[in-house]
Amino acid sequence: MAALSILELVRVTEETDARGALDNARDLAAHAEEWGYKRIWVAEHHNMIGIASAATSVVLAHLAAGTKTIRVGAGGIMLPNHSPYVIAEQFGTLARLFPDRIDLGLGRAPGTDQMTLRALRRSPESADQFPQDVLELQAFLAPAGPNQRIQAVPAAGTEVPLWILGSSNFGAMLAGELGLPYAFASHFAPELLLQALQIYRTRFKPSEQLSRPYAMVGVNVIAAETDAEARRLATTQQMSFTNMFRGTRGLSQPPIDDIETYWSPMEKAQAQQMLARSIIGSPETVRTGLERLVEETGADELMIVSDVYDHRARLRSFEMIAEAGRDIAGSAAGDISLQRKA
Repeated sequence: MAALSILELVRVTEETDARGALDNARDLAAHAEEWGYKRIWVAEHHNMIGIASAATSVVLAHLAAGTKTIRVGAGGIMLPNHSPYVIAEQFGTLARLFPDRIDLGLGRAPGTDQMTLRALRRSPESADQFPQDVLELQAFLAPAGPNQRIQAVPAAGTEVPLWILGSSNFGAMLAGELGLPYAFASHFAPELLLQALQIYRTRFKPSEQLSRPYAMVGVNVIAAETDAEARRLATTQQMSFTNMFRGTRGLSQPPIDDIETYWSPMEKAQAQQMLARSIIGSPETVRTGLERLVEETGADELMIVSDVYDHRARLRSFEMIAEAGRDIAGSAAGDISLQRKA
């Protein structure tokens, strides 16, 4: 079974403020560590009142300080918004504070709208420099040379692992060429998943960081005691996507009994297209869905989004998902044992 990790959205709900969202994220990280998740990431989003992870490196320090062993990282930093030098300083500092626990996933999209991009003092054309910026950032995280006049202090020598994130073929090609691990965002852009993975694996060139391709697949998973209850919990995310299409992003909303009363046929079609690979249901349904996804994609790791409104219900969802992963791993180990005996 592929490793399981978490993408924490740091959702601000109608019942929690930003501080509550940040503390809930830290609480989830502590539980995830106990349940055996490999890593927990947060993403950079700006000008969204329902997401409290804009200052991503600060949020990561909050999560890492509340845990001991789980890897903590950005999924991701939208590099065109920043100077590679400053990101090296930030994540190098995190690496000094929390050795061997920090990941740095890098995306090319702005993570916001064009007006906010101007407020960030960045040009939309900055995305064109993404490959060069990745290499520059990597160089600042590497050990400093004897005559290197500009160092990212205290980042030099930390060699924080870099990941390339993507929802299209561009990121797949870049990750392969640079020999970096690749994470595909099929939790909101599933259409090109299989094609991007094939491109990544075909184009992969071994590097100092990675000797063979390593692919992570993002997926929405919501688990509950029954399929019906899981489908009800999933309406929170479905409403969030609907609001995005309407241009009315807001706070996370509690689940409703009938999503058909909320969205129009066109909004439903749009949301279902973006959420097409979601796995929603009872523990058995989730287990079957995870098995099929790993078999289809050959993913080395699954990055789970479980966008559930109530914090306790969300914790229970992630706990059930972890249990399903262990069940799959146990079954696989049993199958191997039987094969050897045969």
